[in-house]
Amino acid sequence: MTLNRRQLVQAAAITLTPLGALAQSPAPWPQKTIRIVVPNPAGGAADMFPRAISEMLSARLGQSVVIENKPGAAGNIAAEMIYNAEPDGYTLMSAPPPPLSINVSLYPKLNYDPAKFAPITVLSAVPNVLMVHPSLPVNTVQEFMAYAKANPDKLSYASQGSGSTAHLTAELFKLKTGLKMVHVPYKGDAPAIADLLAGHVQVMFGNIAAGTTHAKAGKLKVLATTGPKRLASLPDVPTMSEVVPGLVAVAWFAMVAPPRTPPAIVQKLSSTIAEILRTPEIQKRFADVGAEPIGNTPDEMAAWMREDTERWRQVIRAGNIKVD
Repeated sequence: MTLNRRQLVQAAAITLTPLGALAQSPAPWPQKTIRIVVPNPAGGAADMFPRAISEMLSARLGQSVVIENKPGAAGNIAAEMIYNAEPDGYTLMSAPPPPLSINVSLYPKLNYDPAKFAPITVLSAVPNVLMVHPSLPVNTVQEFMAYAKANPDKLSYASQGSGSTAHLTAELFKLKTGLKMVHVPYKGDAPAIADLLAGHVQVMFGNIAAGTTHAKAGKLKVLATTGPKRLASLPDVPTMSEVVPGLVAVAWFAMVAPPRTPPAIVQKLSSTIAEILRTPEIQKRFADVGAEPIGNTPDEMAAWMREDTERWRQVIRAGNIKVD
């Protein structure tokens, strides 16, 4: 049978349609290296948690995962960069609370909206701990409070930076006790801990992930934790709320993607990271530094961020806290 011109065109269209549709289908994600930006220096807790999961994440996704440290401006520099990055799943941010839930109440204007990030999952939650230099003649929270009361503005406390959870926890402590101490902000956990070890500052409400090794070696005194319950790794150390009712503060570290990142990519990252956080190796590694692996869903993380934003907004307003 001989086909006319019109029938030939129709047959060609039918034959080529599947190939055309296939050519237009997006390639499965990921196809190249994934970059995770950390808004803190290397060596601190914020840097430790994404590095701990990066190798397993790379193995599961079949692509390289690199960590890039970009500290500065309390996390705002990195956050703005991620906010404006291509929403293709290849540029992510792993951050502590400041750029996600604190800075919005500290700065009159941000060049990004934390609520518009695509939440992936909370990696871990870590209670802060009250750490003091061994030269201080105190061994309990009660003795520390008495010493601070007798020496107003004589004690200096370190933090990872203005608006960090260490800073706000100390300010919450001051609000609840009426004690006076001087704030010395640093650019991350590592330099703050270094000066605390050297005795340049005497106090820090830091997270246990950065200071646990020094505390167990006797180079620092850990007087209390700020979580809702005592840590299994420090069973003899009381919580702050046992002495100062209502003082509970937990640092957390979470992964976000740029706004408008496709939900399928966000969900794949979230579920893959959650699987990694459930592995015995990561469970033990996090527990060794007093951290609780979380691995919640994007929706659960969004609710977590909203609650934390409101919690610290109240402390910032009550303490009339300003950025340096």
